[in-house]
Amino acid sequence: MDEQAEREVSATELRTDSEFDAGLRPRSLGEFVGQPRVCEQLELVLRGAKGRGATPDHILLSGPPGLGKTSLAMIIAAEMGAAIRVTSGPALERAGDLAAMLSNLVEGDVLFIDEIHRIARPAEEMLYLAMEDFRVDVVVGKGPGATSIPLDVAPFTLVGATTRSGSLTGPLRDRFGFTAHMEFYETDELVRVLRRAAGIFGIALREDAATEIAGRSRGTPRIANRLLRRVRDYAEVRSDGVITVDIARAALAVYDVDELGFDRLDRAVLSALVRGFGGGPVGVSTLAVAVGEEPATVEEVCEPFLVRAGMMARTPRGRVATAAAWHHLGLTPPAGAMNAGFGVRSRDAITESLFEDL
Repeated sequence: MDEQAEREVSATELRTDSEFDAGLRPRSLGEFVGQPRVCEQLELVLRGAKGRGATPDHILLSGPPGLGKTSLAMIIAAEMGAAIRVTSGPALERAGDLAAMLSNLVEGDVLFIDEIHRIARPAEEMLYLAMEDFRVDVVVGKGPGATSIPLDVAPFTLVGATTRSGSLTGPLRDRFGFTAHMEFYETDELVRVLRRAAGIFGIALREDAATEIAGRSRGTPRIANRLLRRVRDYAEVRSDGVITVDIARAALAVYDVDELGFDRLDRAVLSALVRGFGGGPVGVSTLAVAVGEEPATVEEVCEPFLVRAGMMARTPRGRVATAAAWHHLGLTPPAGAMNAGFGVRSRDAITESLFEDL
């Protein structure tokens, strides 16, 4: 296959995957799978606002990536019959960027800011006034001759999404009327997500295969849907298109996803920690060098899941492998190896631990 053909295939696959993700977004709270507590709370907030004929309070959605924060923001707008304007914290570098967006809002609009904890300080300070009093002060000119011009903003609902709620400043966090914390999904909830996706796109997915894929999805719907796409490819190319449990296992083996959901990089980090450094303690920078990755990648992508899975622990001296990590690699742990005890912890406790690590 020549280079031009490869580019065309890649573009087609990207377009197909984007359409796949877009087609899976639920359009109402009733269609949203999982997060029952959050959905119940949101329904009360939205129905109360509808009954009063007012815009809902500002809403903060916090939780790890891939749990449906963007989908919920779109549902909020749909439930209120309002338009949604989408941006992200890193895109709002200057106060003027935010002022231009706020001035174009229509009454009742939903403004969705993803990764809101990364918003620049000047824009954040302007957001305070807009959230509370629905106005902004635009500074014209510089130096002693600068003039502040107040501009009214149409009443709107800000929906902020963050993967690091602890990084939000106190004044910004306090201006949200409702904060929802989204939890990792249980396996049965992910099976429902996969069944829904398979039904929408006509994928022949057996029940035991859905359970197999769900168990390797790290409690995250985005990962579950991504694995479903890859297993579908394998089933269509190397079989009759029907996803059975054997097909799912064979496909996930090809894509280096093991029975616990660990990928190549996860296993490389574990192997380096156990085989290269005797189980630790070792610093994250040293681990990153050992596996040829950036420290931020190891700390933000691999480590949280390894900690949540009970394979690694963070200590004041560095990262330490638990006895479960040694067993997972087929090795005998040394005497005194740490027992994580994650198996008896609640989902809330695991989630809280993960956010401490983030």
